[in-house]
Amino acid sequence: MIYVCLSFRDKESNQRTNPSNGQVLQTAISMPQLPQIQREPVIAVCGAGMCDPQTAALAEEVGCHIARANAVLVCGGLGGVMEAACQGAVACGGLTIGILPGTDRSLANPFVRVPILTGIGHARNVLIVQTADAVIAISGEYGTLSEIALARKCGRPVIGLNTWSLGNDSNGHPHVLPATTPSEAVALALQLVATAL
Repeated sequence: MIYVCLSFRDKESNQRTNPSNGQVLQTAISMPQLPQIQREPVIAVCGAGMCDPQTAALAEEVGCHIARANAVLVCGGLGGVMEAACQGAVACGGLTIGILPGTDRSLANPFVRVPILTGIGHARNVLIVQTADAVIAISGEYGTLSEIALARKCGRPVIGLNTWSLGNDSNGHPHVLPATTPSEAVALALQLVATAL
């Protein structure tokens, strides 16, 4: 139970008083305790803005698995891998967030449900990985490589599907955990998120 005390401070006496009669006023309002809300995991999907049909199919399947796991998909909001992943998530009833490089909402792919306009160009990659609990990198070019590096720097796990291989960290663990299928990539991401949340 939460109690809220309402009172007014008299300027001359510096006491909390009721302005109508000068007496101290304290009114307790009983409010129900709100339940703690457990949020859904947020999984970033990173990849090139243009891709071949095979890569798009992988991304679309990743998006669908993310949605079926009741997770939220976040990405850069444009085309290619990002659009295919969003399309898969929306087709499977999921929520998609696109963190766009510019300030034009119309540039978001048609499957982004929550476009976030940044106006900061490639620097938005930091926002994408900071928003996510885990990152799935699919194929990709230098932009994807920057997202992988930022994710690792920010302590986010990265799962890779046909993407950059960056060796192992000082503990012998791979910087990018390889997955061979979209379902494996999402399962790995969710497993790592579950241990962190």
